[in-house]
Amino acid sequence: MVFKKMLSAFGVGGPSVDTVLTNPNTRPGLTLDGQVNLVGGDAPANIEQVVIGLVTRVEIEGGDHEYSGVMEFHRMPVSGPLQLAPKQQLSIPFQLPVPWETPITDVYGQRLHGMTMGLRTELAIARAVDKSDLDQVNVHPLPVHERILEAFQRLGFRFKHADLERGHIRGTQQTLPFYQEIEFFAAPQYASVINECELTFVTGRQGVDVILECDKRGGFLSAGHDVIGRYQVSHADVDRVDWAQVVDGWLKETTSRYGGLRSQGFGNPYAQGHGHRRGPGMGGMVAGAALGVAGGMVAGEMIEDAFEGGDDFGGGEE
Repeated sequence: MVFKKMLSAFGVGGPSVDTVLTNPNTRPGLTLDGQVNLVGGDAPANIEQVVIGLVTRVEIEGGDHEYSGVMEFHRMPVSGPLQLAPKQQLSIPFQLPVPWETPITDVYGQRLHGMTMGLRTELAIARAVDKSDLDQVNVHPLPVHERILEAFQRLGFRFKHADLERGHIRGTQQTLPFYQEIEFFAAPQYASVINECELTFVTGRQGVDVILECDKRGGFLSAGHDVIGRYQVSHADVDRVDWAQVVDGWLKETTSRYGGLRSQGFGNPYAQGHGHRRGPGMGGMVAGAALGVAGGMVAGEMIEDAFEGGDDFGGGEE
């Protein structure tokens, strides 16, 4: 009996957890539905709580270096204390709200190169090793995101890469500790002016802050530098405008201000997060409901192992 208790403390013969999602596909502002399935081990177990949380890979600047870490950014308990009898089977249903700012991982059914997302289930067991489970989640764009991404494609921009940067963009409704950058190679008509363009969405219940960062080409006697444009759109505008025309206008307005922004000290937008000034917007913007951030980094090898070998969408580096 003492030996069995010792094994249980190290997780041998203990309870198991398996989370099943009704549908792993979702969108910002919607939900993830599913159930947590528990199976008792060889001995009774006191479960302290069952918690689910969204985790993703984030790029973090540390001094002169940048490294990747896995961050849990949204969590919810699905059960408080309970006792699980030996071999007992128990299913706990849940409905997890997906934060409005949750980054996009999939477009047109294909994974954006550089993006990972998972739902982590944590089973906290009294006086024993905690158990966990990880399930892949696919976050698809909202209609306004889709229209803007389609506009970039129609204008001739080619997708390069996407990642998440830890930090805060000043002047936006951002509540999460990171923001997504979707990078494009410049379209031919812009190639003489910029190399690349990075697109960021900061999404709320009523609309989206759209941030453009254009990487200006350097000349023979001049260095290149970045310029920032920030615009606001409403979800209600999704079918009211010609998005290719709107995005083209944003790009022209943004790139026309290189010298002005440089003189105002916006040369390094990453000093304290992005530094932006307000550009002309479309539609009203009401701050989205603030969904709490469950901070902290979680064990990186878990998500890396779970998603290893997954196909990524996009052209990749050139």
